Amino acid sequence: SRELLPSWDRNADAYAFSPSGNAIYLTTVDASRTKLYRITRTSSGWTTSPQLLTSGGNNVSPSVSSDGKTIAWLQDATERPAEVYVATVGPPGLSGVHRLTHENDALLAQLKLNPVEDFWFKGADGDSVQGMILRPPQYQAGKKFPVLFLIHGGPQGEWLDQWHGRWNFELFASPGFGIVAINPRGSFGYGQKFTDQISRDWGGKAYTDLMNGLDAALARNSWLDSTRMGAAGGSYGGYMTNWLAGHSNRFKALFTHAGVYNLENMYGATEEIWFGDWEFGGPYWDRNAMDSVYRRWSPHLFAGNFHTPHLVVVGELDYRVPYTEGLSLFTALQRQGVPSRLIDFPDEGHWIGKPQNQRLWWGEALGWFRKYLSP
Repeated sequence: SRELLPSWDRNADAYAFSPSGNAIYLTTVDASRTKLYRITRTSSGWTTSPQLLTSGGNNVSPSVSSDGKTIAWLQDATERPAEVYVATVGPPGLSGVHRLTHENDALLAQLKLNPVEDFWFKGADGDSVQGMILRPPQYQAGKKFPVLFLIHGGPQGEWLDQWHGRWNFELFASPGFGIVAINPRGSFGYGQKFTDQISRDWGGKAYTDLMNGLDAALARNSWLDSTRMGAAGGSYGGYMTNWLAGHSNRFKALFTHAGVYNLENMYGATEEIWFGDWEFGGPYWDRNAMDSVYRRWSPHLFAGNFHTPHLVVVGELDYRVPYTEGLSLFTALQRQGVPSRLIDFPDEGHWIGKPQNQRLWWGEALGWFRKYLSP
């Protein structure tokens, strides 16, 4: 075996082979979009620089025809669910790109859905970091709207320009909220160094990236109301929401879903035992890891600073971030008289998947932010 692309600083998230074996189609994340690339085999060997084939949208699940002349894939975006696209394959790339299916046109025609707007700003290292803004369906020029700041999980992950089944930007925007979503340190799509910089530094440069991105979004969009802001996140996004609770008074309301609260407790309770060793530098009984990570970046150590109204959601079947993390957070909020609410799903895990439970989840989340962010 050998590595075909040693200098390509991206993951091959999925791939498909041409029937002849002379081409490999790759999908990978690049700046909030999953893009389709191709490498080809010539008489002198494999090409070492992947050829970009798609120009927009979020592109996944490539499939090549038996004669190698046609490729099909799924493409979606924040404002539209996935549909099948097809194109003719040739040496220059793809031609005749068109959408084959229109399954959701009638439903989409009933909704007011805006596309995301990309922006770039200076991150913690003075580098370029990317974020997205979504205008609510009620948007009117000259009018201000509350801000909902969304933080993705992982921490190695990303916000995509994607129609998401759970953290759906359009649904979060539906009450009249402007959405700001940042891809901070730790995100995919910017190279391995950028992704690795989150490890052992959970509340450090990523927090700076997030705050810089929020400030940049507010400075460039006067319609975003900085006096009415909320923040929400799940998993690591929940961790960062908990971190915000102890380090910022900028927000009127917070929402943590399946969020890490106590790093020491999390280490011994998660089913991903390797994860704590990698992210925190070892177990909590390692003195170096304790001093440099556990006692530095754990949100529970800053519980005395909690003042912001906080919604906490847990699933009792969550073995990734055990639901006791949320119970501990809720107890700290309640004992200090901070307005807070706990939603406990006994039949859900790290993600809320059952349709009836999802309806409850969305009702509670949007209701919480309506209460604290609406005029």
